[in-house]
Amino acid sequence: MSINDIQALTFDTGGTVLDWHTGFSTALAAAGKKYGIEKDWATIANELRRRSLKAMLNLGEHEPPAYTFDGAHRFTLEALIEENDLGAFTEEDIHAIAYEAPHSFTAWADFPAVLPKLREKYTVASFTILSYLLIIDTAKRNGLSWDAVFSCQGIGKYKLLPEAYQTVAEYLQLDVGQCCMVACHNFDLDAAKAVGFKTAFVRRPDEWGAEGPPDPEPNPAHDIIVDTFPELAEALGVNL
Repeated sequence: MSINDIQALTFDTGGTVLDWHTGFSTALAAAGKKYGIEKDWATIANELRRRSLKAMLNLGEHEPPAYTFDGAHRFTLEALIEENDLGAFTEEDIHAIAYEAPHSFTAWADFPAVLPKLREKYTVASFTILSYLLIIDTAKRNGLSWDAVFSCQGIGKYKLLPEAYQTVAEYLQLDVGQCCMVACHNFDLDAAKAVGFKTAFVRRPDEWGAEGPPDPEPNPAHDIIVDTFPELAEALGVNL
């Protein structure tokens, strides 16, 4: 099948659509300011993301998942508080950083206007390891109208497990080759391609702030490689 056979676009959402780095960095800095604490908040934010993401990938492979990404944000932050001498942070601060901040993440500026245009031609869904409520809350905050939300929380098998991708295709009543995974992460796209999805890499160079993405160069095997969401629409034959 070619990209002309695509009927559904399934979007990675954390990082690809939502700016988690700014959200976490800002929340950490705000908590620190309350107590006169100065730290490299950007680095701590990236470590919060890195460890919590690691805690989610392939979750459910051997036993039912015991937590969501909200839970991973919480226990990862608690560990970082201990490691970085942030014992002044209260329960209120922890909730604000680990829960309120991600549920208020801002979408990248080039995405919201493109989403409704893509929906005119395709079924467009959030397919994410983030929790259902996080996607619901950020959709409301950013004015995003998804056709569907598929959280691995409901599937019980988390990316990068092949069952996660296969289940989403089944939910959409499509062949895997009629689905296109859209992400800024090779690990997600490579796993999707392995089960038969088409793949589109959209660069997000600012995802990790000044540190830069850990895997910025797209796998040349991806079907579409672009720098922006308008370019993705163009590649798919969608007029903006």
